[in-house]
Amino acid sequence: MTPYQDDDIDDDSWDDDADEGDDSDDEPTVPCPYCGQQMHEDSPRCPSCERYISAEDSSTPRKPLWVIATALICLAIAFWWLFAAV
Repeated sequence: MTPYQDDDIDDDSWDDDADEGDDSDDEPTVPCPYCGQQMHEDSPRCPSCERYISAEDSSTPRKPLWVIATALICLAIAFWWLFAAV
Protein backbone atom coordinates (compact mmCIF):
# COMPACT_ATOMS: atom_id res chain seq x y z
CA MET A 1 0.00 0.00 0.00
CA THR A 2 1.27 3.46 -0.89
CA PRO A 3 1.28 6.25 1.69
CA TYR A 4 -1.16 8.29 -0.44
CA GLN A 5 -3.82 5.59 -0.72
CA ASP A 6 -6.58 5.40 1.86
CA ASP A 7 -8.55 2.21 2.47
CA ASP A 8 -11.73 4.12 3.33
CA ILE A 9 -12.01 5.77 -0.11
CA ASP A 10 -14.21 3.97 -2.59
CA ASP A 11 -12.44 3.55 -5.94
CA ASP A 12 -15.63 4.26 -7.89
CA SER A 13 -16.34 7.60 -6.18
CA TRP A 14 -14.65 9.59 -8.96
CA ASP A 15 -17.15 8.17 -11.49
CA ASP A 16 -20.08 9.69 -9.60
CA ASP A 17 -18.67 13.19 -10.01
CA ALA A 18 -18.47 12.83 -13.80
CA ASP A 19 -22.23 12.27 -14.08
CA GLU A 20 -23.18 15.45 -12.17
CA GLY A 21 -22.52 17.76 -15.14
CA ASP A 22 -24.83 15.82 -17.46
CA ASP A 23 -28.24 17.42 -16.89
CA SER A 24 -29.81 16.25 -20.15
CA ASP A 25 -31.33 13.14 -18.56
CA ASP A 26 -32.60 14.89 -15.42
CA GLU A 27 -34.86 17.56 -16.92
CA PRO A 28 -37.99 16.66 -18.90
CA THR A 29 -38.20 17.87 -22.47
CA VAL A 30 -41.17 18.86 -24.60
CA PRO A 31 -41.45 19.61 -28.32
CA CYS A 32 -41.36 23.26 -29.37
CA PRO A 33 -44.81 24.36 -30.65
CA TYR A 34 -43.17 26.24 -33.55
CA CYS A 35 -40.34 24.02 -34.87
CA GLY A 36 -40.95 20.69 -33.10
CA GLN A 37 -37.41 20.34 -31.70
CA GLN A 38 -37.05 18.98 -28.17
CA MET A 39 -36.41 21.63 -25.53
CA HIS A 40 -36.37 21.83 -21.73
CA GLU A 41 -39.81 22.08 -20.23
CA ASP A 42 -39.02 25.20 -18.17
CA SER A 43 -37.18 27.07 -20.92
CA PRO A 44 -38.78 30.41 -21.90
CA ARG A 45 -37.29 30.24 -25.43
CA CYS A 46 -36.63 27.44 -27.89
CA PRO A 47 -32.87 27.00 -28.43
CA SER A 48 -33.42 25.92 -32.05
CA CYS A 49 -35.76 28.56 -33.49
CA GLU A 50 -35.23 31.10 -30.64
CA ARG A 51 -38.93 31.95 -30.44
CA TYR A 52 -40.53 32.70 -27.07
CA ILE A 53 -42.97 30.06 -25.91
CA SER A 54 -45.35 32.33 -23.98
CA ALA A 55 -46.42 35.90 -24.64
CA GLU A 56 -45.36 36.88 -21.10
CA ASP A 57 -41.73 35.99 -21.81
CA SER A 58 -41.48 37.66 -25.20
CA SER A 59 -40.02 41.10 -25.59
CA THR A 60 -42.37 44.03 -25.92
CA PRO A 61 -43.41 44.59 -29.52
CA ARG A 62 -42.42 47.82 -31.22
CA LYS A 63 -45.00 50.27 -32.43
CA PRO A 64 -45.67 50.05 -36.16
CA LEU A 65 -43.87 52.61 -38.27
CA TRP A 66 -47.12 54.14 -39.55
CA VAL A 67 -48.19 55.01 -35.97
CA ILE A 68 -44.92 56.85 -35.31
CA ALA A 69 -45.04 58.62 -38.69
CA THR A 70 -48.65 59.72 -38.16
CA ALA A 71 -47.84 61.09 -34.71
CA LEU A 72 -44.87 63.06 -36.08
CA ILE A 73 -46.93 64.49 -38.95
CA CYS A 74 -49.72 65.54 -36.57
CA LEU A 75 -47.17 67.13 -34.26
CA ALA A 76 -45.58 69.02 -37.16
CA ILE A 77 -48.99 70.27 -38.33
CA ALA A 78 -49.84 71.41 -34.80
CA PHE A 79 -46.58 73.37 -34.50
CA TRP A 80 -47.00 74.89 -37.97
CA TRP A 81 -50.58 75.93 -37.16
CA LEU A 82 -49.52 77.34 -33.79
CA PHE A 83 -46.62 79.42 -35.13
CA ALA A 84 -48.32 80.42 -38.42
CA ALA A 85 -51.05 82.27 -36.51
CA VAL A 86 -48.54 84.46 -34.69
